[in-house]
Amino acid sequence: MIKIENVEIMGWEHVIRGMRNPMNSWEKSDSGICKGGDDGIGCRNCAAYDCEHTYDQSWQLGKADHELMMRLAAGGPTHAKYRRMIAVYADITAPLYWWKEFDTYKVGTVANSCSTMHKIAEKEFMPDDFSCENLIGNKNLRNTFEDISLSDYECYKYYSPKDILYCWIIPSLNLCREKYLKTKDKKYWWQMIQLLPSSYNQKRTIMLNYEVLAGIYPMRKNHKLDEWVEFCEWIESLPYSEIIVGKKQDD
Repeated sequence: MIKIENVEIMGWEHVIRGMRNPMNSWEKSDSGICKGGDDGIGCRNCAAYDCEHTYDQSWQLGKADHELMMRLAAGGPTHAKYRRMIAVYADITAPLYWWKEFDTYKVGTVANSCSTMHKIAEKEFMPDDFSCENLIGNKNLRNTFEDISLSDYECYKYYSPKDILYCWIIPSLNLCREKYLKTKDKKYWWQMIQLLPSSYNQKRTIMLNYEVLAGIYPMRKNHKLDEWVEFCEWIESLPYSEIIVGKKQDD
């Protein structure tokens, strides 16, 4: 499970000025305020896919600036330095096993996370706190392990993987939580910290940029983790994502 919220993208106007600095081509920039029709940037010069003469006074990317971005992006990171200046902010809730892989990306990223160290006992543990949508339930247990003698795995005679999470791990975490809240004895806090599975969902507010996303996308778009596939689909949904993924959104 992965949830991406409160997305904000900043820096377009500054990016375009910087992108045109090497050739002193600022006068060729055609981005600007959308006033609809042929006023302001003008719909004929608007690179937006969904331009509908909105007259909304929003800033829009022009076709000439967009074309330059695409040419530079085709030249790779050395030429597409402007991508580093397009900042992306978002709140992401994802399991610890996904965050462990995300933490590979250290350059160009900043994150503030909800703290398990300080807040692990803040609320009762519930099934929704865990990414467990792929765990096997009891009704599928026998068919799944039909080629293995379950007598060799005593717990699987009675409990499926989902049962173990629901009936053992979550109740054990809550039992230790109650003891910790009552006694403040650190040994119960340790039980929660060391028993907490990697499927536990954590929320982080992250800052990264289009260049970081351009590095992530080709490596993770076909990853075995569903969370990475969904993350890459989110990348594809970003404004002018073709300067990241190398194709237009409507292709």
